[in-house]
Amino acid sequence: MYSKILVAVDGSDTSRHALQQAIELARKLSASLRMVHVVDMSWLPIGPEFAIDTGALSAARRGAGEKIIVAARDAARQAGFEAESGLIETETPLQRVAEAIAEDASRWGADLVMLGTHGRRGFQHLVLGSVAEQMARLSQAPVLLVPSPKVSPSA
Repeated sequence: MYSKILVAVDGSDTSRHALQQAIELARKLSASLRMVHVVDMSWLPIGPEFAIDTGALSAARRGAGEKIIVAARDAARQAGFEAESGLIETETPLQRVAEAIAEDASRWGADLVMLGTHGRRGFQHLVLGSVAEQMARLSQAPVLLVPSPKVSPSA
């Protein structure tokens, strides 16, 4: 069925839940698993008129992304599963995160892409957009969206 599963991670609870689902599915299918995190460089100001050290900002974003990937690798190892991982960056100021994921999935030959969905609605969805929604439109491979884990009601 599926032999190469790519899962995108962002460090959120929803992403960790999607990663656990991806590990379990890859194990059951004896599939290869690739975990990716996208460092979005599109938000960095461009030009000398900005008195901002964009090199330091870029390095900080990459460092945060590395921590997310290390945590994902650790989660896979703790589950007894070896997985490939990668830190990818948006390549142009206009490239969207979903485009970077879709390109990496295509390059790697993924036949299934998994990611968590936060289920944002209304204004929050309008402002933040939805990487999951964009992936469903852009991916050449099927996309499996994993909803946020249910929060247990307090006693």
